[in-house]
Amino acid sequence: MAGMAVAAPTTHVAPSVAWTVDETLGMESPSTIDTLFEDYHRRFVPSLQSLAWATTGNYGQAGQDQIFFSRPLTSDFFMEDGLSYRHLTPGTHRYYNTRIPMTLIGYSTGGNKYSNQDHTTVTFSGNATPQLQFGAGLDYVYSKGSYDYQADKDFSFHFASSYRGDRYQVHALLTHYNFLTKENGGITDDRYITDPAEVQGGQTSVDNKTIPTQLNAAHTRLNSLQVHLNQRYSVGHYHYERDSVTDTIKSRTYIPVTSFIWTLDFKINRHRFINTNGTQDTTYFPAAYLALGGTDEATERWHLRNTVGVQLLEGFNRYAKFGFALYAQHEMRRFTQVVDTVSGTELPEGMTALPVDGVPHRHTQQLLWVGGRLSKVHGSLLTYDATAQFGVVGDVAGDIDVTGGVSTRFKLLGDSVTIRAYGYFKNLEAPYLLKHFISNHYAWSHDWSKTQRLRVGGHLDVPHTGTWVDVGYETLKNYLYFNDEGVPEQHGDAVHVLSATLGQRLKVGPVHWDNQVTYQATSDDAVLPLPALSLYSNLYVKFKIARVLHVQLGLDCNYYTKYYTPAYNVATATFHTQHNEKLGNFIWVDAYANFKLKRARFFVQYTHANKGIVGRNNYFSLPHYPLNPGRFSLGVSVDFAN
Repeated sequence: MAGMAVAAPTTHVAPSVAWTVDETLGMESPSTIDTLFEDYHRRFVPSLQSLAWATTGNYGQAGQDQIFFSRPLTSDFFMEDGLSYRHLTPGTHRYYNTRIPMTLIGYSTGGNKYSNQDHTTVTFSGNATPQLQFGAGLDYVYSKGSYDYQADKDFSFHFASSYRGDRYQVHALLTHYNFLTKENGGITDDRYITDPAEVQGGQTSVDNKTIPTQLNAAHTRLNSLQVHLNQRYSVGHYHYERDSVTDTIKSRTYIPVTSFIWTLDFKINRHRFINTNGTQDTTYFPAAYLALGGTDEATERWHLRNTVGVQLLEGFNRYAKFGFALYAQHEMRRFTQVVDTVSGTELPEGMTALPVDGVPHRHTQQLLWVGGRLSKVHGSLLTYDATAQFGVVGDVAGDIDVTGGVSTRFKLLGDSVTIRAYGYFKNLEAPYLLKHFISNHYAWSHDWSKTQRLRVGGHLDVPHTGTWVDVGYETLKNYLYFNDEGVPEQHGDAVHVLSATLGQRLKVGPVHWDNQVTYQATSDDAVLPLPALSLYSNLYVKFKIARVLHVQLGLDCNYYTKYYTPAYNVATATFHTQHNEKLGNFIWVDAYANFKLKRARFFVQYTHANKGIVGRNNYFSLPHYPLNPGRFSLGVSVDFAN
């Protein structure tokens, strides 16, 4: 009818989803979009990566988890392990299907112009079609540090894409990072922190930037480029849903039965250590094997990995309530190290003869594994997942890696309780660089025995009471570690580790109290020292202002008992044992406020708020590396949905 307004059709936009993919077979797991504001402040405190985190102190620099069950295995390029918590990997990258373009922008800053800590992040995702997605992101940290000669610049970016059709799916990811770190080797005298009056003639206040450091002309550059591609083609059949009245087809759904999989992964790493102060270079390090007057050396490693597999998907017939996959994986690795230019020549005064002979400049490995996976991820009563991989060609021949877990859920007090049992058995060849390595200050060559690890554990989660418990036990045989001299050593006897963690959330009205405590016992703290008790406690109130502004105000604290903490080796970027000093037994308190307003979340906090008020000035998590003193920081993250 003329003149009558016609309502525009309502456009329905499906909700956004996120997922991750398995690095080997590309199996998808649900994930979340990072928009939560609770405890947003924690990620900007260097020492709060875990309950017990050993770190050189500055934001974005190397660290090692002292909760043993959370510590990853030593990688084939151990010089990047200290920064692995900052790496985006094919297994941790989140793919998004946002239907409409999404951009997440975050920025945080803290300190003053001499010690500022800035962090910028950008994440973008958009869909060209409901099945085809593109994404990109960058991450930039610039932190001068609270102490001299410890600044760092960490820059990384990635591009990603995914296509999820009925029959064909592909996930592609390119990542690159370039981390530049000034290495100060720690402060020269811990009393500048613990008792400044003693070293300053009665002066109690200290300018942290004037504290002398062991090194002032050394830095590390670590970079990497990785390309990961997973493709999957599935065969199956369509399921049609018909209208019961008209007998017309309402919808159809493709039911995949069997998938054929190919995964390609290429990665190149480079570690470079430079020290232009020749005097410090020869006095700080235990030896000079290749040169006097300074160090400028690089170690490189790349791999090309191809995996092919076939998977029978869960429920591929009515009698099979599980999924099953078989695969073969080939990997070519090449290592490039510095050249031995001094063997067989007369050494200048002050140089030390190399303790090794015949470490090649380049070495190539050809490796082959076969494996299988059995899984059941659907169902309310019982789910399980087990993977077995066996080395058959090259240095990994005879390797065994079996891991798995089983979960069940049941009703208790009107809520769902989850129990999970997990475990693994590993019989693994040592990484090549742990066997053969050469540099100006450290060199070794050993044919280590395979390391054996057996772990069993269980996890109980009771949401109704806010309680979860995790208990695990591990036995290690032929354990490889970096000893007090900073070089690898193998411990032939068995080492046993017991770990028990209790998490408890309490709530009374708007008041919340979240706690987590971990107990660890090691049978040999000479080779594997661990803090016996580590805890994190967070007391806060959560409420809304004007029904739109979400607020979390609180105090959190971190504590762990004294133990022989690891020391840090700046030349190899590794953590090694030391038995000169026990550290720990200090409290770290932060005062914070987290907010969320529509698509924006932001925080303000004062870290190490108890310094000089509660606790002693013994805040070292590594020998000669003090943690940051008190500082104010703030940050914001905005979700732009275009």
